Amino acid sequence: MTKTWKTLLATALCAVAYRQGWAQAPESAVLDIEWENSVAYYDDVADTSRLVSSPGPVPTTVRNFMQLLVIADVVSVNGKPVKGTLVYSPRLIQVVPNPSPGQAIGDFGRFAMGDQHIEILQSDGTPVGLLMSSGFGGGSAPPGLPAGVSTWAVTGGSGAFLGARGTLHYPPGNTGSRNASMQEDPAMRRALGGGRGHIIATLIPMFRPEIISSASGPTVFHADLSPVSSTRPARAGEILIVRVTGLGPTRPGLPPGTAFPGDPVQEVNSPVEVTVNGNAAEVLNKIGWPGTTDTYRVDIRVPDGTAPGPAKVQLTAGFIPGREVSLPVQ
Repeated sequence: MTKTWKTLLATALCAVAYRQGWAQAPESAVLDIEWENSVAYYDDVADTSRLVSSPGPVPTTVRNFMQLLVIADVVSVNGKPVKGTLVYSPRLIQVVPNPSPGQAIGDFGRFAMGDQHIEILQSDGTPVGLLMSSGFGGGSAPPGLPAGVSTWAVTGGSGAFLGARGTLHYPPGNTGSRNASMQEDPAMRRALGGGRGHIIATLIPMFRPEIISSASGPTVFHADLSPVSSTRPARAGEILIVRVTGLGPTRPGLPPGTAFPGDPVQEVNSPVEVTVNGNAAEVLNKIGWPGTTDTYRVDIRVPDGTAPGPAKVQLTAGFIPGREVSLPVQ
């Protein structure tokens, strides 16, 4: 291939990449998911009548190639209290380069493989979304991630995490799960206790919250719907109306592609937070903007004491942050 053809091919590939959105790497969002009361129930019972039959702790003998089911409580995301459940359904493989008898020989160190599901709810029980993943448990974290163990590929999600992709891995310091026989009654899991720790989800979301911008700047309005601008800036303590996109599902809910009605209003399902210069702004309202399909109205109160000048405003929905925008404050 001549230099000319190489140059033409490189130029063509760059043009295709730009059109397909490859010109910049997609932004990721990191969710630090804390869990506790984690118990690994090993399938060591041949007689099904003995399954989940014992109210007390029942130890088990772990052998390679066994199947098991891990259940844990999700208690926080990025330090915010939540509810939820983590369920992991692996089979042991114990693949290592220098195996002991009963272990599998291979070129890497992994303990198990299987699918993992994490469903997250707000503290009041309102569902936020589900993350689904598949991969290996145990061993080192994959290239490009901080130190830790395990590697799962996020294969999708629902709710606030619809269409998300990315990775899951455990950081150092987790206590792991308590091992138990499937004879043990899982209704006693919290009473009997289990392991605790964190799992880090590095997500590339299909959509993320964004404050809509126009040629004159962010579409943020005073209470009379006049735009916030350098000639009429916001004030500390003032209530503002923010026009945003990417907040995800609403309730009571609509079929996909249906415009938001004015009556009844559709409230954003996910938790929504707004900061101004890093300080939390009170969120007074979060609804679908009537007549649109992916535009939302979020009413906020500018924190008291916000200093005059350009203020950095950031919106987070479903624990996924949007980009900061600058807003004039007097």
